[in-house]
Amino acid sequence: MAATPRGTAKAIAEARYIRPATGGFEPIAAINTTPLIDMMLVLIIMFIVAIPLQTHKVPIDLPSGATPGPERPIHRLAITADGRLLWNGTALDAAALRARLAAHAADPAEPELHLQPDGEARYELVDRVLADVRRAGVTRLGFVDNQRFVPAIG
Repeated sequence: MAATPRGTAKAIAEARYIRPATGGFEPIAAINTTPLIDMMLVLIIMFIVAIPLQTHKVPIDLPSGATPGPERPIHRLAITADGRLLWNGTALDAAALRARLAAHAADPAEPELHLQPDGEARYELVDRVLADVRRAGVTRLGFVDNQRFVPAIG
């Protein structure tokens, strides 16, 4: 019988068996541990790389204790359902609003502006007021009294 060339199916199948002295084939009783060792090395390398990333700390200089800053003045701009503008309860027109917003933005105390639009106010008016607030350069703006609209939305 001629020897089979390497790489054929029969040669690959015979490689799994050993030829004892008797001449027959017996299965190899040992497990090939090379893939197991390869996987263990990959896992060890992954842990070596990942563990320092988890324990890495960034030093941050956090303030200690509560140090209250100065109280900022708060101005309230209300927009009523009929389209009137109220600055701290005082009615004013669009031109006067722009002047107030410019003075508000120039104030070194950095006051807060609380915008309180009525639920029935026209969106177009609220949009114009927000555009004026942005053009004036107001950086501290908050919307107040919005909790009453939550039941209508949900």
